[in-house]
Amino acid sequence: MSDLPNEETSCPDPATAEAPKPMGILQRRKIEAAIIAPIYDELRQRLGEAEAQAIIDAAVSKAAMRAAREFADATEEGTSLLTFQALQSLWTQDDALEIEVVRADDKVFDYNVLRCRYAETYREMGLGHIGHLLSCNRDAVFCKGYDTRIKMSRTQTIMQGATHCDFRYVLEEKTAP
Repeated sequence: MSDLPNEETSCPDPATAEAPKPMGILQRRKIEAAIIAPIYDELRQRLGEAEAQAIIDAAVSKAAMRAAREFADATEEGTSLLTFQALQSLWTQDDALEIEVVRADDKVFDYNVLRCRYAETYREMGLGHIGHLLSCNRDAVFCKGYDTRIKMSRTQTIMQGATHCDFRYVLEEKTAP
């Protein structure tokens, strides 16, 4: 029997086939976490918990800054709080976050995360104790890399046991010196 496709099992016609959906950030974070986990364990065994967490935090923060700058560079119309809001769909893709928008305009973007599958995923992987390093700590760093005028505050996260995350972003206009 041949391994070649026949008419019934052939590949779809590229002209009519749908483009593959890009991998969502939740799936990326899961893959990253699976790679980071044994590295983190080795660091922890050799250097202790605090130093291992500091190294993971620094590395993930640098990656978040680099990613933010790439997003900013790709934003043709220039960065703003509105272009930042448009990126939100990347983090909510695949029902990764269930959010409730409180306010969204060109000066303020406030929302609460009611369900966080990032936190759920890290806990399922046995990495809940460093989930904040793998995801949450990226958020404020990402703002700085994307647009230094965007300031974020958050007082609680699901990752660290709260009932919801409270994201508050504000666009601070630069004042002339």
